[in-house]
Amino acid sequence: MLLSALKFAGQRGGSLKKSRFKTVHLLFRRILLIKRTALFLAGALLAGPMALTAQTTFPPDPSSNLPAPSQIPSQERTQAIGMVPLRVNPPLPPFSRIGLSGEISTLGGQAQVAVNINKVFNLRGVGNYFPYSTTFTVNGFNTTANIRLASAGVMLDSFPFHNGFRISSGALIYNINRATATVAVPSATSFKLNGDTYYSATASSLTGATPISGTATLGLHSIRPSYVVTGGWGNIIPRDSHHWSFPVEVGAAFIGTPALAVNLNGWVCLDQAQTACYNFATDPAAATARTDLQTQVTKWQNDMAQFKVYPIVSFGVAYNFKIR
Repeated sequence: MLLSALKFAGQRGGSLKKSRFKTVHLLFRRILLIKRTALFLAGALLAGPMALTAQTTFPPDPSSNLPAPSQIPSQERTQAIGMVPLRVNPPLPPFSRIGLSGEISTLGGQAQVAVNINKVFNLRGVGNYFPYSTTFTVNGFNTTANIRLASAGVMLDSFPFHNGFRISSGALIYNINRATATVAVPSATSFKLNGDTYYSATASSLTGATPISGTATLGLHSIRPSYVVTGGWGNIIPRDSHHWSFPVEVGAAFIGTPALAVNLNGWVCLDQAQTACYNFATDPAAATARTDLQTQVTKWQNDMAQFKVYPIVSFGVAYNFKIR
């Protein structure tokens, strides 16, 4: 009986020890949790005022010899914080660079010179020249034509988006674009004026007859100076200080309705047998032929009325350099 009581007391004592150990261990873990929470809150309370203090800008102390941040060169500030500086192109001073270009244009071979005004505008001078000769036959007239495109003007280039895209306006101040031609109809050969058929007389020293010949002129400069508006891509003076560029331009010159004039001389025959031949310019019997000529010229001029707006397309290469 006694042995059983002692055994029961021993077991109860062991249970009490285990229970006390668990209680102490749980209490210790709670103390550690409370300590960590307190440390975290303390750190947060200290970091808040320090961050606010770091972001606050205080006026410079007049008595201090230290320079204000805004007075420190950007390069030194960048090096101080260990950052790589970005390349920023400084604005070009006005009239500090000149660009030269050679281009192929519908106005002929083109040479240009440009100078920068500011970061948005360039002033550009343009010169065009193109000679060309050809022969052809139209309505029985053997024609030798000489085309001469010669013009010069000034343009103001605008770069609204500060890239290669440009809008330009200006004028062709000097413009003698034109075509001249000589015409001839061989003796006893037919030709047509306004749909009517006539014949060129055979030369005769007895009557003074001569074959039909004449001249024609086509002027492409009814309006002078001619207003010009264009758009394109490529700056002759790139703002990134590159020397080479490849400009492209599309636009129009408002030259007015082309002016056409045709003059004929010689003798015109009303039949192939040449029984009725008259001086084309002066003989009253040739009045019908002269009227047909004027009607034909009017038709040709009406056909060319669409060219009162002359298309401009050009592309080329340009080089620019510093002048000051």
